[in-house]
Amino acid sequence: MKSEGDEPSSKRRRHSGQNDVCCPNEEFTRSNQNEAACLSTPPKNEEENTANTRGMIKRHWEYFCHHSKKMKILEDKQIDQNNTEDKGKFDFTVMSYNILSQNLLEDNSHLYNHCRRPVLIWGYRFPNILREIKQLDADVLCLQEVQEDHFGMEIKPSLESLGYHCEYKMRTGRKPDGCAICFKISKFNLISSNPVEFFRHDIPLLDRDNVGLVLLLQPRFHCKATAAVCVANTHLLYNPRRGDIKLTQLAMLLAEIASVAHRKDGRFCPIIICGDFNSVPGSPLYSFIKEGKLNYEGLPIGKVSGQEQFPRGQRILTIPIWPPSLGISQSCVYEVQQQQQEENTGGEKKEAKLEQTEEIIIAAEKFPSKLHHHFRLSSVYSHYLPESGIPEVTTCHSRSAVTVDYIFYSAAKDDNAAQPGAEDTFDGGLKLLGRLSLLTEQDLWTVNGLPNEHNSSDHLSLLAQFRLIEQ
Repeated sequence: MKSEGDEPSSKRRRHSGQNDVCCPNEEFTRSNQNEAACLSTPPKNEEENTANTRGMIKRHWEYFCHHSKKMKILEDKQIDQNNTEDKGKFDFTVMSYNILSQNLLEDNSHLYNHCRRPVLIWGYRFPNILREIKQLDADVLCLQEVQEDHFGMEIKPSLESLGYHCEYKMRTGRKPDGCAICFKISKFNLISSNPVEFFRHDIPLLDRDNVGLVLLLQPRFHCKATAAVCVANTHLLYNPRRGDIKLTQLAMLLAEIASVAHRKDGRFCPIIICGDFNSVPGSPLYSFIKEGKLNYEGLPIGKVSGQEQFPRGQRILTIPIWPPSLGISQSCVYEVQQQQQEENTGGEKKEAKLEQTEEIIIAAEKFPSKLHHHFRLSSVYSHYLPESGIPEVTTCHSRSAVTVDYIFYSAAKDDNAAQPGAEDTFDGGLKLLGRLSLLTEQDLWTVNGLPNEHNSSDHLSLLAQFRLIEQ
């Protein structure tokens, strides 16, 4: 019998308004690999792709016209990264994609009762996933649920042949999957690669094997020599009942980002955070990422992620959530780094920050349950269709359809989505130029949900185009 602290054996994601799909219960086994021959192989060229589009949901590019401050939608728009009017700008694309670890798929086969068994075979799935990566041709790939043996034998060699450099961090313990960040060597140089392990043997709260990965990348052209972009990727704990663990894992990731992205002048280089956060739009965890603050006093542990309409585990979050021994402040930075920043701050800048520091201390005494971080982050996606208000979803299987995957970024001050104060925190920023549209649950069930013959994960890929703005 599992205790409250144990993660459910399945990846079941129940959400309000979602109904179970009644399908025959067929057990997935490795012996079904021969059945993959019953399906046509994934298209290898454009002609085959045209001939095999039946049952494929079409996604379009949504791009932003920043002069008119309106978003326009253009079907089949191909991003031309080398044909910008201003050659002094650096444009690049970022994909976030939970590719569904084969090991987790087989351990949670009840989530895929709606699928024809052959489409669940890795030998069928990987060519589909690789084809999608080739077609979307992103400059940076943030992949989750990347199985270690598949990464070493197939994924990494395939991506390297496409011009990517790959960094990988496997989950700790016995978990065989992890997170990868891959970038085109024609676009970026690697400054540093920083893995983050959320498991801490000396802290009972942190007994889970989730990880993160933070890269500092230097653009290869159109930028000054000191320009850099910080890209982070993570897959937070699923368990809806353990919001305390989710928030602590997030704080650990933010602390590493603050350390990696921090510049000598006290500002941060532009930041992109991708991943499967196992939290829905509007939840306390989601709001904390976007708003930079969260007063969690009296917040039930099961409501942090918003994954369940009637959350189990009504225990209230403790104050503070994590112990001081973690070495991370309530501002989500390493306490050593925070102390060094205060010591290195001098002159007029120190005097200018004195009142702010006093205010923070007073606020901390008054609200000891208040978390905050220094980033001003926006979401690439709005999560609802503008005309109807119908929710977009990023994952869909037999038990639910919901949004849990995101791309967050530090918006430049002239970006439509910029948060107040961003220009004071970051050395430049990012302008969102476009994104690949998401779909609704209804859209996905017209092609029998996910995975299917054309989309070989239970998640959709997210894709955005950015322009690096320098100050």
